[in-house]
Amino acid sequence: MNSSAPSRRRFLAGTGAVGAAAFLSGCVTSGPSAKTSSGGGPVTLQSNLSSPQAKKAMEDLVAAFNKRGGAEASLNTVASETFRTQLPTYLTSAQPPDLLTWYPGSVADSYAKKDLLLDIGDLWEKPELSGYSEALKTLCTSSAGKKVFVPATYYWWGCFYRKSNFAKWGVQEPKTWDEFLDLCDTLKSKGVAPIGLGAGGNTAWVASSWFDYLNIRINGARYHRDLLAGKHRFDDPEVRKVFDRWSEALPYFDPDGTALAFQDATTALLQGRTGLMLIGTFFADSAPKDQLDDIDFFRFPVIDPKVPLAEEGPTDGYFASARTGHKDEVRELMTYMATAEAQEIYLKGSSGTALPTNPKAKDTGTPLVKKGRALIESAADVTQFFNRDSSDALQPTADTALTRFLAKPKEIGSILTTWQRDAQKIWGQ
Repeated sequence: MNSSAPSRRRFLAGTGAVGAAAFLSGCVTSGPSAKTSSGGGPVTLQSNLSSPQAKKAMEDLVAAFNKRGGAEASLNTVASETFRTQLPTYLTSAQPPDLLTWYPGSVADSYAKKDLLLDIGDLWEKPELSGYSEALKTLCTSSAGKKVFVPATYYWWGCFYRKSNFAKWGVQEPKTWDEFLDLCDTLKSKGVAPIGLGAGGNTAWVASSWFDYLNIRINGARYHRDLLAGKHRFDDPEVRKVFDRWSEALPYFDPDGTALAFQDATTALLQGRTGLMLIGTFFADSAPKDQLDDIDFFRFPVIDPKVPLAEEGPTDGYFASARTGHKDEVRELMTYMATAEAQEIYLKGSSGTALPTNPKAKDTGTPLVKKGRALIESAADVTQFFNRDSSDALQPTADTALTRFLAKPKEIGSILTTWQRDAQKIWGQ
């Protein structure tokens, strides 16, 4: 959708700027009247936030909305990976869920191009969304110029570890790639699997974080986004450099990395069976809250100092089905989800490691969150994540290629040839 991601400084405006900003042109602001858009009954909210803490937070959020009077909502929580594979079916069914949790940017635009998402341009003229930054407005706008998304939170990726374990092992956060490999070597010598992965079960997509970060560290964020848009090839020499570097770290990966889902890999990390994980803060929803104070992270190491430091900073929120029979009620619920009140309710109920998109909402203010916000603020650019910068349809091609590489790294030539062929089919649709 976007030819370039917002810079970190511009993205921060979405979480720190309070004044009203100029709106993008091309917004459609009218919708059916209540008499023709209400189908009776509550608005159905289909959620992929299925980890215990996130699910409870969503339940609290819906309960708070229902206590306000007016429209009512019912929550249906679906296992995250089932949700991901079934999402196209949800949106194309005769009676789709009214509102769904998911992602803005290119992934939302891929559905908007098929006229599957409700145009909510009118919501973006309301006070609840007036302080959101131009960068976030752009991220929530389809390539046809229609607003199709309401953002709620964003988070960061990093190399997470337990502070007590690093202290026990006598190691420190690395800054460069060479220091990172030295750290891994030290951990391995102590009988610890240095790098946990969590790309097993139904969470093979976690491996894409390694591809994303290596690519933005070696080739830069612009090249990365252009690659995912089909402007480069996966069998290009530049991409081969990514796997050359990755191969240097492969001896340090947990042998169970493609057998354990990220939730189980989180347990292995907390128990000290692995040293660190490259993961998003959502993993903390699978961790006991009383252990969060012992969790820290470091920035993915610098590989080429000449390449501007970009970070992965995905945004989460909501889009609605264009086929909903509750258009007015959906707009009421989406407007509420954009408020500081709603976002603070969610953060309080969840692990609290995400950051709110409403500029007036307060984050949890923990040292971990402050460090994460600083990471996002200081980055030269921000990417979303593999499928969010491309499409849900392209993600399975990455899952196949990357898990094959992890199993048979010497076959990288044929792996990249096959990946390009499979990706080309998606881009050609």
